[in-house]
Amino acid sequence: MRPRLPQTFPLATVPLPDAVARQFRLLECTAAHFEGEQLFTTDLGVVPGTGRPRTTARVEAVLADFFGAEAAALVQGAGTGAIRAALVAAVKPGDPLLVHRAPVYATTATTLRTLGVDVVEVDFNDPAALERALAGGRFRWAYAQHSRQRLTDSYDLAAVVTACRAAGVRTIVDDNYTAMRVPACGVEVGADASCFSLFKLHGPEGVGAVVGAADLVERLHHDNYSGGGQVQGHQALDALRALTHVPVMWSVQSRVVAEIAERLAGGEVDGVADVRVANVQDRCVLVLLDRPVARALPAVAARHGAAPYPVGSSSRYEIAPLFYRMSSSSLADAPGLADWTVRVNPMRAGADLVLDILRRALRDLDHPPSQKD
Repeated sequence: MRPRLPQTFPLATVPLPDAVARQFRLLECTAAHFEGEQLFTTDLGVVPGTGRPRTTARVEAVLADFFGAEAAALVQGAGTGAIRAALVAAVKPGDPLLVHRAPVYATTATTLRTLGVDVVEVDFNDPAALERALAGGRFRWAYAQHSRQRLTDSYDLAAVVTACRAAGVRTIVDDNYTAMRVPACGVEVGADASCFSLFKLHGPEGVGAVVGAADLVERLHHDNYSGGGQVQGHQALDALRALTHVPVMWSVQSRVVAEIAERLAGGEVDGVADVRVANVQDRCVLVLLDRPVARALPAVAARHGAAPYPVGSSSRYEIAPLFYRMSSSSLADAPGLADWTVRVNPMRAGADLVLDILRRALRDLDHPPSQKD
């Protein structure tokens, strides 16, 4: 029996005029921390005084300024490295850590297991349950993922952070897939740290960022004392250059996602039973098919120009539309959708190309080319 797609609660996006304003503000922050030639020259190593390249420190200052935070740190390991570095700076083995009751992203689960923290789950979708958990005074830190872990997640991150602050609990937010893309990320609504991958924002491979409270970032810099662990100046400057076009690019992509969903809901492609816009990691379209061919569809769509798997999920390498399975955490919560549902992310493409690829891929699944010859 064909399953049903649940109601989803996609995160808000940034309209194009606001995205343009954000791009301009990022350059204003850049001008405040860089002199002309510094945008064309970089340095390396554990520089005396900063403990990291001067260029890296300047980019960190730009990010802190842009996000309205006290400080920022660039780290190796992309988003996973950023989350790990922030948690290592915040909690010790055995410390209780409040988290949302939902499947945890795989690399985050590894970090939590390695740290040996006492993970305590509460449903963030239930404000009363969150209030009860916080009332006991047990926690010093909470951890929240901004993008949805379950398709049915509906909690407002700002409300979660506000409740934690009122109880004297500090928060670390996984802002992968949301930083520079939603109206306000974790640190902008009062969290102590936002952690995200700059690789997912078209930066170089392996670079992540922690933006937030000065004491946490200072501990992070102290822990990352090795020269080999530094984000070198050329990496930092490369990441900053990439960020300058991300707000507008993401706003356009969000608009295309909405158009794809509207046109599929209107019946433009035969074989589509239902559709939802969702934050399944990145903001995307969930396409429920009328037959259980979802596992086969990505490889067939690739023959028509689609990307069959992600590289960094919105990295600089991903330009073609992505046709792929749902994320592992969302499938862990809704395994019955695996055979019936694909997620579609247009990346840099328009809706016309996405719908054409889907239409042709479904036709090929019904009538394989070898049978047509």
